[in-house]
Amino acid sequence: QVQLVESGGGLVQPGGSLSLSCAASVSIFSMNTMAWYRQAPGKQRELVAAITGGHTNFADSVAGRFTISRDTAKNTVYLQMNSLKPEDTAVYYCYVRLDLLSFWGKGTPVTVST
Repeated sequence: QVQLVESGGGLVQPGGSLSLSCAASVSIFSMNTMAWYRQAPGKQRELVAAITGGHTNFADSVAGRFTISRDTAKNTVYLQMNSLKPEDTAVYYCYVRLDLLSFWGKGTPVTVST
């Protein structure tokens, strides 16, 4: 079992930045995929950013504004979010996949508002 604990969410004004962290209870070195998803009220959960095999990909809506990175020494995955917009408001979830097993964090809320 892999435990994932997200942190860094909160309230930010439009145009601001937030950095989310996801700390894993095990080594992330061998993880096939590490990703961030989000779910806005009344909407389906969607992929925001992912690292797979060393390659990163982003949702069109966040490309150029968000970056995803990992620190294998700290077993932590990060999501740096810049130029935030009200439509980025959602609960952000950390996700990892190791072979056939997938794990989710409990989420951290992000609110972009004046």
